[in-house]
Amino acid sequence: MTPTIGILGGGQLGLMLLQAAIDWNLRVHVLDPDADAPCRTLCTQFTTGSLTDYDTVYQFGQSVDVLTIEIERVNVDALEALEREGKRVYPQPSVIRTIQDKRLQKQFYREHNLPTADFILTDDRADAARHGDFLPAFHKLGRDGYDGRGVQRIATTADFDKAFDAPGLLEKAVDFEKELAVIVARNARGEVQTFPTVEMVFHPELNLVEYLFAPAEITAAVDQQAQAIARQTADAFGIVGILAVEMFLDKQGQVLINEVAPRPHNSGHHTIQANVTSQFEQHWRAILNYPLGDTTFYQPAAMLNLLGEAGHTGPAEYEGLENLLAMPGVFPFFYGKAITKPFRKMGHVTVMDADMNALRQKVDRVKTGIRVISATDESAEK
Repeated sequence: MTPTIGILGGGQLGLMLLQAAIDWNLRVHVLDPDADAPCRTLCTQFTTGSLTDYDTVYQFGQSVDVLTIEIERVNVDALEALEREGKRVYPQPSVIRTIQDKRLQKQFYREHNLPTADFILTDDRADAARHGDFLPAFHKLGRDGYDGRGVQRIATTADFDKAFDAPGLLEKAVDFEKELAVIVARNARGEVQTFPTVEMVFHPELNLVEYLFAPAEITAAVDQQAQAIARQTADAFGIVGILAVEMFLDKQGQVLINEVAPRPHNSGHHTIQANVTSQFEQHWRAILNYPLGDTTFYQPAAMLNLLGEAGHTGPAEYEGLENLLAMPGVFPFFYGKAITKPFRKMGHVTVMDADMNALRQKVDRVKTGIRVISATDESAEK
């Protein structure tokens, strides 16, 4: 009998998990605090409720056979209680607890001899300001940073007023050549499979992925490093499910872990069209303890995040969609969010081409060819 699966979180990652689940007739229940969350119409059962409230998460978990997440901000105490009672919770609560706190996460890398930038734990802003000799660095909030929030660049001592007045860490700034990511899956029997290494380009102000190229244009030696580190990290955690491992390639050719996410990730969205198995199908395979799928890519791909246009808040419209759909090898994906806001993730576009130069030219056309706007926004009409 196919188990009933619960997802904590009903955003765009949950939406893409559901689209993969439909192919296998999986029964999926979703919990999310937003009654209008993207998952609300596709899941078997939708529940509105807090992801961080113990009783809400515990009761939701009682109604399913297997429990998973699409966001890390969940009540781990409730998940641990469910696990003790024999519920299958993947990724495991111990993994989520470690990754929820960047302080614990960084210490985990150090304890398991996984390469990462040097760091200093800090208690508050005043404590961070005692380490001027460690600059340049990034001050990272220990908990609740997400999509670029919770990170401040501290280049000189004058920047310490931007540091967080809460537990965090100072991470030595890496003089990097590229930012890379590897999605790795691990099932309960210990089978591990990685996706090809991708190269990410971050938005200069928002500190979130603007677009990526897959596979990354790196040497075979660097690729082997990145792939090995991803596997080692998944094995060190003992995770069951998907793990996204974000990394720096420094100027000396060394690969260092930046941070990880224990769920499907922005750096793997292109796999829906570009790979034999998508990261979302792979997650189901991993947590249901099925054989992991083939991750071979069909041809080079890029992925661009569609962000809400600055100055636009209101019902979303996708300006330029018709021109986009006329381009071969271009696949838009919208997240079902009715309201656009400045820089809100509203969707993504996967671009594919056998030739890397042609791919980059196509990406440039896509970047300027579509905008997420709200025609009813007063600021847009001025």
